[in-house]
Amino acid sequence: MQVILYIDPGTGSMLFTVLIGILGAFVYTLRMLWIRLRFRLSGGKSKDTREKHPFVIFSDDKRYWNIFAPICRELGSRGIDTVYMTQSPDDPALTQKDPHIKAMCIGKENRAFTKLNYLRADVLLSTTPGLDVYQWKRSPDVKWYVHIPHAPSDITLYRMFGLDYYDAVLLSGDYQIEQLRQLEAQRERPPKELVKVGIPYMDGMAERLAQAGPVPEHPTTVLLAPSWGKSALFSVYGGEILRVLLNTGYHVIVRPHPQSFASEKELMDSLQREFPESDQLEWNRDTDNFQVLRRSDILISDFSGVIFEFSLIYDKPVIYTDPNFDLGPYDAWWLKDPLWTVGALPRIGEALTRENMPNLKSLIDACLTDARYEEGRHQVMAETWAYPGQGAKLAADYIEKKLRELNAGEEG
Repeated sequence: MQVILYIDPGTGSMLFTVLIGILGAFVYTLRMLWIRLRFRLSGGKSKDTREKHPFVIFSDDKRYWNIFAPICRELGSRGIDTVYMTQSPDDPALTQKDPHIKAMCIGKENRAFTKLNYLRADVLLSTTPGLDVYQWKRSPDVKWYVHIPHAPSDITLYRMFGLDYYDAVLLSGDYQIEQLRQLEAQRERPPKELVKVGIPYMDGMAERLAQAGPVPEHPTTVLLAPSWGKSALFSVYGGEILRVLLNTGYHVIVRPHPQSFASEKELMDSLQREFPESDQLEWNRDTDNFQVLRRSDILISDFSGVIFEFSLIYDKPVIYTDPNFDLGPYDAWWLKDPLWTVGALPRIGEALTRENMPNLKSLIDACLTDARYEEGRHQVMAETWAYPGQGAKLAADYIEKKLRELNAGEEG
């Protein structure tokens, strides 16, 4: 009897990623052994020619520049330089003129990880999860790894072990601290430094919104901004949601997650063919989402962090899909308590289901006029956005203090 072995695409991709990670680690180990051997053979006279950086930021995509820019500016005002390493050749950081920011593109995927795995630095700050899980390994010559989230919501919605090997995490709510402490206890991991600093990029967006003034008169506009993956809005509802929205008569803006165009290209191509741009419908792929959020009256999304940006910064209602998606791949699977997001969403908007989909227009109208959602937004803001207006300062305070501590320890 012939036995046919089958590996599904998801598992195959994971195994390939693990294999690449193992090979990368092997090559890195050989490089480090060669450096040490060369040092010993020279009688301790051979120098490590790699440049040493006090503070480095790693960004895996250009869209995260707004996360880091306020912190970079605050550190620069204190005379602290930032080396900004990005995987995007068109990252806005590469064209800015701040003399305290040295930005460079370090390539994609394995090329970037090879450089990071070989890095010499005191402190590295990143939004990228998965440190020391797959290809991106902790460099023995980086003293301290710090993570900052790119969304004001549950810190456990990363893939499993997403933050386990960071030394510190900069947070914005007490519930996030509780979630990470639970994970550390269950996995018997050493406690990280968890520092509540607020949300620097949302502070910047709020200030920018205040300076922009009132929105020009426009037709009622609905922004559809799904995330990506099998539990995301388009994967669940497909083109049905667009057909119903167009029947409302409202202006519709569709802004998929950027990853959708890479990981779900066939789905995106199909939807764009079936629903081409028109006077009523537009597809938005702006790197900066400020203007599209500003000119929209209501947002429909799933578990994307943009829900809280839209609701809390722009003070507008949202419609969300069922947040009880499959937690299997995520850190949240380990926790007994329900997601904070599950309790927050009903206070800032209404849930969209298959049952109420035909009545979407009525749902939109109710959200736009019901005053209880305004009170709910204030409650949720107090829980997830600590120290409004002070995020960049507090994040810079932590980084500057950590740099002093690490240097003092080295001198001692």
